[in-house]
Amino acid sequence: MKAKFELTKEQKNEMAKRIKGYFERERDEQIGDLAAQLILEFFIEELGPMFYNIAVEDCHTYMAEKLEDMFEIQKR
Repeated sequence: MKAKFELTKEQKNEMAKRIKGYFERERDEQIGDLAAQLILEFFIEELGPMFYNIAVEDCHTYMAEKLEDMFEIQKR
């Protein structure tokens, strides 16, 4: 597994734009591009792996269910 998520410049810019929008809407604060980028980097480094692991667990559960479905067909 990669140690860090790799995002394109465009993806990072879009995510930073959404962070800035969130601060404006929900907190009535304006933050700059640098602050949004730093928040994004925090999310990527600190929270990203947790979301990744949840997704992997969900995929594992899904695949296990589908595999079980295949074995059910075989038993008939």
